[in-house]
Amino acid sequence: MTEAVFRRHRAAHRYAAYFAPAIDGAWWEAGSHWLGRCAASGQLLPQPAIDGLPPARQQELTAAPRRYGWHATLKAPFALPSHLDAASLRTGIRHICKAWEPFDMPALQVVRLDDFLALVPAAPSRALNAMASACVTGLHAFAAPLPPAELQRRRASGLTPEEDALLQRWGYPFVLDRFRFHLSLTGSLREADEAEVHALHEAAQRHFGALPAQRFDAISLFAEPEPRADFVCIEQMALGA
Repeated sequence: MTEAVFRRHRAAHRYAAYFAPAIDGAWWEAGSHWLGRCAASGQLLPQPAIDGLPPARQQELTAAPRRYGWHATLKAPFALPSHLDAASLRTGIRHICKAWEPFDMPALQVVRLDDFLALVPAAPSRALNAMASACVTGLHAFAAPLPPAELQRRRASGLTPEEDALLQRWGYPFVLDRFRFHLSLTGSLREADEAEVHALHEAAQRHFGALPAQRFDAISLFAEPEPRADFVCIEQMALGA
């Protein structure tokens, strides 16, 4: 990624701070192929064949995470307030990066998380939780308040009282004590039958199971160029730099 990529997205609709594997590494390649799109290049990619699951159905069940790109959320998508710009947001992320050194991540395992499949740490990680909290709180000043209609829509989505309070305070309900680090592998599986879920689960275990251990060594800045557009990885900022 180059400075030109950043400049092309300096007036995006929304931004997000994510964990994403290094875009030249095996984890990025594996995850991008699983979803069917590289969020760095924007290129559509062939997905791994899954026995018992037609390609069109596979594309349908992975459509939601494909739009957001291969990532784990640290600071969920947000619009910038009118008095701030993408350059100031980048400076804010770099400030967080300087306070951290790279750290080893636990092994990841495929689980059903609520109604979707995801990769989650196989063991608790205080470092991952602390990093996410640092991004939520440290980047809050760069997030414009949610529009009232959007806030009401989210509040009506069956949140717990704690999640509702977090939504109103931080603009997203699944943060701090409600945070769970994960890389989404599918969208909602409510309408999928058990055979499809089983096929996806087994295929994901095979697809990701032999990859090397990961280091958390950068925060990635993603952009949504316009409403409902695919998210693009526009910069990866190294920890400790």
